[in-house]
Amino acid sequence: MALQARSTATATAPAVPAGRDPVIDLVRAACLVVVVALHALMAGISTDGDRLVVGDATHGQGWFAALTWLVQIMPLFFLAGGFANLTQWRRLRSRGGTAAAYVHGRLIRLARPAVITFGTIAAGFALASLLGAPDDLLGQVGYRMGQPMWFLAVYLGVSAVAPIMVRLHEKAPGETLVVLTVAAVLVDGLRAAGGAEGVGYANLGFVWLALQQLGFGYADGWFRRIDRRLLPAAIVAGLLLLIMIVGTGRYPVSMIDNLNPPTCCLLLLGLVQVLALTLAEPVLRRWTRLPDVRRTVAAINGHAMTIYLWHMAVLVAVALIVLAVGLPFPEPLGPVWWLTRGCWLLAVGTGMVLTARAIGGYERGAGHHAAPTGGSLRRAVAAVVIAVAAVITVLVAGFSVLAATAAALGLAAALRLADPAPPRRPLGSGRPGSRAQACCPGLTSPDS
Repeated sequence: MALQARSTATATAPAVPAGRDPVIDLVRAACLVVVVALHALMAGISTDGDRLVVGDATHGQGWFAALTWLVQIMPLFFLAGGFANLTQWRRLRSRGGTAAAYVHGRLIRLARPAVITFGTIAAGFALASLLGAPDDLLGQVGYRMGQPMWFLAVYLGVSAVAPIMVRLHEKAPGETLVVLTVAAVLVDGLRAAGGAEGVGYANLGFVWLALQQLGFGYADGWFRRIDRRLLPAAIVAGLLLLIMIVGTGRYPVSMIDNLNPPTCCLLLLGLVQVLALTLAEPVLRRWTRLPDVRRTVAAINGHAMTIYLWHMAVLVAVALIVLAVGLPFPEPLGPVWWLTRGCWLLAVGTGMVLTARAIGGYERGAGHHAAPTGGSLRRAVAAVVIAVAAVITVLVAGFSVLAATAAALGLAAALRLADPAPPRRPLGSGRPGSRAQACCPGLTSPDS
């Protein structure tokens, strides 16, 4: 009976698609959960008289700076993304797909769901303004909602150059990683020496590309070749080196503060994380065989872009519901605030589940859209540049009616530019079909 029950439960769990690594899927799902929970915890909403004030409840808190060494998972996100980009590009390439097809497929997957998100946010801000919401409050909310969008802009760019970076990885893996690492260190040095903060943003390329290369290496088994008995010592050594670097006073203690602009501390943290992942991989792989775990991971990854794009809007919606029913907003970090965090996280999680169910079909449509075999690489690259610029609009200006509308239109224009016109068929020739007949079964996995 026990064997029969286990067999039935396993049969109902979703199968792992070919070419996917269930451990990487588990890591990505866990990272998404951490991101949502972290942003929910950081939301410091309070009242000043009859006015709402929106801020970061964790800003300047020493305990939170220490906690970020555990919850700063963006390096791990880019490592997992590197794994996905490498395997997807190799699969597409093996079927005769082109770099243009790959870039177009990634643009569809990442940018298409954002069009409806940004458009909805623009409408929401317009409605709030018509209902008399104060401009300064809308500005605060729009700024906070826009900040996480940096990931979409950077990941669009990093994914777009994956075919080039894979080629460098296959020809000179060590040299490529060393060059990117040295460049990241030099950028940090120039920033510290000259006091020019702007130069630090060059590491939006060097740091995240280097972490993507580490993801390529993980996919190719680099870290599995290390004697497992040496992994704990390597992890401790990496952490000690990171402590020494931060101890110089040139870098913030908080790994969240090291994010803007990214520093080489994140690169070192990413190395520690991939070593820890390699050490924990056997245990994680056993977990991924559990039907409940596989179902949960599949559900989260199947709605990855929805969760990422909408979680800040869900935070705002939950806050509005609290305001509408007349519940008080406790003072951030006070005793009542801490006592209510469980309910707050549960409310945000419930709202996220409802949102994912409501609009998840649109995301799945983007994830299963076939990638064309041909098309112009130049057009695809230009489309990525336009899409990145569109996202930067809300990142710099914050969400507002104008910024969100401009970003949505920019993303729509980018998708249109990258989309090659289907070949014309003479009337009456061939079977009646759809545009998909001119396409290969390209990027169908729900990777973000």
